[in-house]
Amino acid sequence: MTQHNQEIPDRENREELNEQILQRVKNLEKLREMGIAPYGEKFVRTHAIEQVLEKYKDLQEGQEGEEVVIAGRLQALRSHGKASFGDLEDMNGTIQIYFKQNQLGKEKYDLLKFIDIGDFLGVRGKVFRTKKGELTVFLDDFKPLSKAVQPPPEKYHGLKDVEIRYRKRYVDLFSNPDVRKTFLTRSKIIAVIRAFLNQRGYVEVETPTMSPLAGGAMARPFITHHNTLDINLYLRIATELHLKRCIVGGIEKVYELGRIFRNEGIDTSHNPEFTTIELYEAYADYEDMMKLTEDIFDLICREVAGTYEINYQGKILDMKPPFRRLSMEEAFKQYADIDLKKLRELDYAREMAKKYQLNLERKEDIAYVMDKIFSAAVEPHLTGPVFIKDYPIEMSPLAKKMESDPTMTYRFELFIANMECANAFSELNDPEDQKERFVAQGKKKQLYNDDEAHPYDEDFIEALEYGMPPTGGIGYGIDRLVMLFTDSPSIRDVILFPTLKPKERK
Repeated sequence: MTQHNQEIPDRENREELNEQILQRVKNLEKLREMGIAPYGEKFVRTHAIEQVLEKYKDLQEGQEGEEVVIAGRLQALRSHGKASFGDLEDMNGTIQIYFKQNQLGKEKYDLLKFIDIGDFLGVRGKVFRTKKGELTVFLDDFKPLSKAVQPPPEKYHGLKDVEIRYRKRYVDLFSNPDVRKTFLTRSKIIAVIRAFLNQRGYVEVETPTMSPLAGGAMARPFITHHNTLDINLYLRIATELHLKRCIVGGIEKVYELGRIFRNEGIDTSHNPEFTTIELYEAYADYEDMMKLTEDIFDLICREVAGTYEINYQGKILDMKPPFRRLSMEEAFKQYADIDLKKLRELDYAREMAKKYQLNLERKEDIAYVMDKIFSAAVEPHLTGPVFIKDYPIEMSPLAKKMESDPTMTYRFELFIANMECANAFSELNDPEDQKERFVAQGKKKQLYNDDEAHPYDEDFIEALEYGMPPTGGIGYGIDRLVMLFTDSPSIRDVILFPTLKPKERK
């Protein structure tokens, strides 16, 4: 049988595939005529392919292993008359399988005429090593488990079209092993962080995905409607305020791994739907969050990456803790020769914005202007890892004021490879101060029609009035962490099903 030199086109443009699809459907019907179910039931394996490869890695030519029962997708089939070789792949491995008419019998061997690349097979046979040194399973039997009516991409070129890869991730996963590895690495990173927090006594909770208010961050929310209650609800833009309510309630260490939704633009580091882990610890502060962060990254480097030197987009990042610490004032001075204190003056801020050719929507909003200038002037220099700490109060409506300078807050962001990967505070626990900041955010919303201004959350203020102990909190962007540890240039490469514009139907 031959493989198809065919990239997968869109459904409406498949004329050139009709013949292949028709032949595959005929093969499916032929299997049914022969009394063989083309979509089988449960199949019991003795080994995963990875286990076979590991167990018999030292098997020598001429030696024979035990009988194994394995299953997977047929990725290649090379026929040689009365013998054929195939490549069978499951989630973590690929192994050669050997069909021989004398071993299988003519009737069984002839069944290969109706097997296509992409079909799932269950096989049974003994392990041996060929003269060319390839570990192989010599088949005593095989069974079709699922027929692939759609032809997969050609093996040696794979699925290359980026747009199709994102839209048809299922094809991307089985045709590009490195893509599948990326998502397995993502799972490992999440598991390592979860285990780390659980071992340190953090309690994992679940908080609402929909809420009457979208708080905990400055971002534009998505709006939905509940028909029975006849009210508008917002998809959450952060888990922060509900997790802090847990701290008020006496759960002293709390975290949530959750999906976040922000109605914002899409680029290489932003997707409207993304994943964070937020955690809060009573009696801690932002310095404790820095140390916790270093410990988490240390663990990921050791248990997932196997190294502290991460190669990201051609740059070697030294992830060995401790990480560099730099105040925002120092960062502005060092990388842009900008005086942070003067930057709080609107005229000076406008001058700097003009210098960096920034087209600002809200030119009078000093916090907005400062943030945009930081992004343009400083972030391009933050290869990191580096903690940028001590932020102006205007930029941090949920962070505690510094005792030494009430115009500044105990806040940091972790930057790696010029991306913000974490955001942390010594949390504001003074209800009067929090109330004043919410009011200021409300005025900002009215003045600038700012959809990202933080809403006034009366229930959260009341929660603080019951008393919240001094607390350190932090949120990690899981997708960006995975980008770093898988050398992925775009956030869409690490989200299984990223947000895409619906395809127009002709």
